[in-house]
Amino acid sequence: MNQLPQNLIPDPASPEWMNKGDNAWQLTAATLVGLQSVPGLVILYGSIVKKKWAVNSAFMALYAFAAVLVCWVGWGYQMAFGDKGKFLPFLGKPDVSLDQKVLLEKAFLGMLPTATMVFFQFVFAAITLILVAGALLGRMNFIAWMLFVPLWLTFSYTVSAYSIWFPSGWLSKMGIIDYSGGYVIHLSSGVAGFTAAYWVGPRGNKDRERFPPNNILLMLAGAGLLWMGWTGFNGGDPYVASIDASLAVLNTHVCAATSLLTWLLLDILFFEKPSVIGATQGMITGLVCITPAAGVVQGWAAIIMGLMSGSIPWYTMMVLHKNISLLKQIDDTMAVFHTHAVAGSLGGILTGFFANPKLNRLDYIDTN
Repeated sequence: MNQLPQNLIPDPASPEWMNKGDNAWQLTAATLVGLQSVPGLVILYGSIVKKKWAVNSAFMALYAFAAVLVCWVGWGYQMAFGDKGKFLPFLGKPDVSLDQKVLLEKAFLGMLPTATMVFFQFVFAAITLILVAGALLGRMNFIAWMLFVPLWLTFSYTVSAYSIWFPSGWLSKMGIIDYSGGYVIHLSSGVAGFTAAYWVGPRGNKDRERFPPNNILLMLAGAGLLWMGWTGFNGGDPYVASIDASLAVLNTHVCAATSLLTWLLLDILFFEKPSVIGATQGMITGLVCITPAAGVVQGWAAIIMGLMSGSIPWYTMMVLHKNISLLKQIDDTMAVFHTHAVAGSLGGILTGFFANPKLNRLDYIDTN
């Protein structure tokens, strides 16, 4: 019997539809996003609060990462990216994502196995919950947090993810551009954190008036992990190792650096001294603002977005927050409303102004 040459024998572990380079990059990008949470935000949260709250704050982030993963493979992924349910047209049908028949098949986007897509989407879901925690640091009961995480993931995050990111979602069909989560992650976490902070109530007056970090160097280390991890956050969203992914990565860091410098300059001009916490906030608002636009705008637009993300959230946090009674009443520890809801919305709006048709076609499939 004639046998096929060794190089022509099909490899069941590498089916023809899978691109090895894309799959390797996607797993790498997912790991970078995971590192933003564990250890990135674990370190940032544990070091930016007073020492008495350090362990509780870090533990909230660590718990959320683990709990979201179990819920995600248990039912969350299928609700966000599965077959449409009969009774809830804005959600997928809840189901388990642990069967090899599903995980080893081609994902709904990209030349990837579904297992890679499940992991990649999980780290986005996890960091969203951890960002919500930022608004509650310094007074959140841990048992209450344990209940909040699976409930919010199930009844809020899955709805926005399915509506905007899944091809069958109603907002996706309308053509909304959210390249990497300006709405799904940052607007939703900012609004949820702000609302949760209202219901939980404020910290004590002494803590709220003076709340210095217990370790500034560790805070900067956590912020650095968050910044560098954004390479995977935005670079992984084309689902291919493409030229568009490279552009998204460069735009991300350009916008973040511009925003940080803008925030720093405003602190010096109006408060006559630079602030390391302010610089960190400016870095975050730049990363958030570019997220919905990263791969669909040109470099000059990333600069403009950095200037605006370093100034508009600065104004809402430093000026409006101190003069609007509703904002003053709500104790948002990490200013999640300003750094994520305001900056994410700003990025979404600016995407509409600066998105380039050629770049849109690189990332979004044209069905016309």
